[in-house]
Amino acid sequence: MNEGKQTPQRKVLLVDDDRLVLATLSSGLEQAGYAVQACASAEEARRVLGVEHPDIAVLDVRMPEQSGLDLAKHLLEHPRVPFIFLTAYSEEDVVQQAIEHGALGYLVKPVDIPQLVPALEAALARATELGKLRTTEQQLQTALTENREVSMAVGLLMERRRLNRQQAFEALRTTARTQRRKIGEVAEEILSAAELLNVSKTS
Repeated sequence: MNEGKQTPQRKVLLVDDDRLVLATLSSGLEQAGYAVQACASAEEARRVLGVEHPDIAVLDVRMPEQSGLDLAKHLLEHPRVPFIFLTAYSEEDVVQQAIEHGALGYLVKPVDIPQLVPALEAALARATELGKLRTTEQQLQTALTENREVSMAVGLLMERRRLNRQQAFEALRTTARTQRRKIGEVAEEILSAAELLNVSKTS
């Protein structure tokens, strides 16, 4: 038993103008261990997002006044919340719009909990992966902007190891972590070693 070590509940924002669907899915998700905030409109969901930050949102595509697609734009801008779409339609144009709006999943109604839970977990895993990639890219941009040596060392690793920029930066950062040193120091060391190698080749 894992007494005292409970996994925090995943918070799900569920948005659907069909109150029967809303009640059924809310109940099922709560029984599956999720904390659910149910909203019957995009406007209500926006108000909730003003005070809550769910782990993921489940959006009905077609709703009166503001659609799930409109709400998706808001989720991508502020705050950044991953989402999947629910819809009664499976037309190609709707699927394409869902993809273009950044959906991490897409389910056609009628949807039951055994379908929804795996889709939620897959989307959450993908969102975590994308978050890590964004963080690494931001760290890379900051390092390259602030430190000329890091930028040059990354370029050297790209050339010698045939890596892309992000892979080269990750290799540099991993070395710094392993040696418990600053990334700038490791970069300077790589550049110094390269200079010595070039000198020995030309002498």
